[in-house]
Amino acid sequence: MILSYYDLIVIGSGLAGLYTALNVNRSKSVLLITKAELSISNSALAQGGIAGELKHDDAAYERHIEDTLLAGAYMNNMSALKTLVYESSDNLNNLINYGVNFDRDDNGEIMLTREGGHRERRILHAGGDATGREIIKSLLQLVVHKENITILENTMAIDLIINNNKCFGVSVLHKDKIISLYAGATALCTGGIGEIYKNSTNPSVATGDGIAMAYRAEANINNLEFIQFHPTAFYKKTEGAKFLISEAVRGEGGYLRNVEGFRFMDKYHHLLELAPRDIVSQSVYREMYDTWSDHVYLDVTHLDPKFLRKRFPTIYQKCLDYGVDITNSLIPVAPVEHFSVGGITVDIFGKTTIENLYANGECCDSGVHGANRLASNSLLECIVFGRRIAKTINECHVTKNIKNFATHEITLSNFNYGDIRMQIKEIMERNVGIVRKKENLLNAKQVIMKIKADLRNDARVCKAYYEVVNMATVAALIIDAALKRKDSIGCHFRID
Repeated sequence: MILSYYDLIVIGSGLAGLYTALNVNRSKSVLLITKAELSISNSALAQGGIAGELKHDDAAYERHIEDTLLAGAYMNNMSALKTLVYESSDNLNNLINYGVNFDRDDNGEIMLTREGGHRERRILHAGGDATGREIIKSLLQLVVHKENITILENTMAIDLIINNNKCFGVSVLHKDKIISLYAGATALCTGGIGEIYKNSTNPSVATGDGIAMAYRAEANINNLEFIQFHPTAFYKKTEGAKFLISEAVRGEGGYLRNVEGFRFMDKYHHLLELAPRDIVSQSVYREMYDTWSDHVYLDVTHLDPKFLRKRFPTIYQKCLDYGVDITNSLIPVAPVEHFSVGGITVDIFGKTTIENLYANGECCDSGVHGANRLASNSLLECIVFGRRIAKTINECHVTKNIKNFATHEITLSNFNYGDIRMQIKEIMERNVGIVRKKENLLNAKQVIMKIKADLRNDARVCKAYYEVVNMATVAALIIDAALKRKDSIGCHFRID
């Protein structure tokens, strides 16, 4: 049953949304809206793990901060970064209390791994290489049974309800109705933007909806030029979502080789394969350019086959499905779009520049990542700031001055926006990728602006329309941000 008013509306069912909702007191009403099924999110695809310290240790915290600063080119917000790291212990232990079964050794101790940019092992993992899936599975079991949380699946948030820079809720497309839902607070936890690229690790639902809605509501958006490309997605010629080969594979000793068989990372960084993600992606790009190839190889054939099958069961089986036995064959890999570092500007309490509007996870720019995200800090960001948002909601005393929600029937269009969607993906892939230059960015902007104008003149009420509008909106924001930042830094690389 849909109520007329909620204390909090959470938009998105990834880790950012689920954890935020779970930490709200039972005395507060929460509506959790998800565009597809509850289990579909970027978080569920996360392989490597979640970084942080299980025990309170100031020295360990400071080392984690320094690694994050190095990866982020020292553009990180120090207040947010200290919050992220120093609150990791409580939140990681909270996940354990929620029933998340992190991998343990024979003595029952939680196992830790290392990934690119980390100088020590501080990453917890679950299910071998299925950390996101295991965390989401545990939290979903709690969310669906918590009596103060109402779940609305297959419902697309269209626009925020704003008046005098205050958010009063959100309008959604639900079946054949547009419904205006009201709340004391609204939290955007809508995930990434990967669908605007031809090749990405993201699911197709990642169309940048939260960023686009916040932009239309005139919230501050920041640092969208920083799009992180993961260096090792399984290479195959077919287009679409790509299977990620976790950075943990390199953390456990994997080598990168070019198509001529040479290990090359010693030419680019002293940490070799464990350099920060932006460095590795740019290095792979250079090797592909120099060898006239469209991929490189990840080599784990020197590692123990039993260890590989146990430590990376998902990767082992998926590669086997593609015809590659990682225990005796090289894995073809190439960089693809993976993570939006920038997004909706928030403070250390998850508050945006609009009153009563919060954001958490990949759709926001909390400042913790700087110019490039350190591996496995993203899941940590979701839980640290999700708990902070929930704490703020728990302490709020809001007068419920809105009595009824508005709803009206609509006629849905069956128009296919697939061609326009693909046009956006093609132009972004070609012109706004790992390597950028002014001429290409201007060409992309011209095409995207024409698409936006055409969409305004041909509006049709359907999920496909709203998604493609959001894709074009976010694409334009990324291009503008990339044009403004003329210097190369982090995962923004200009060659002009």
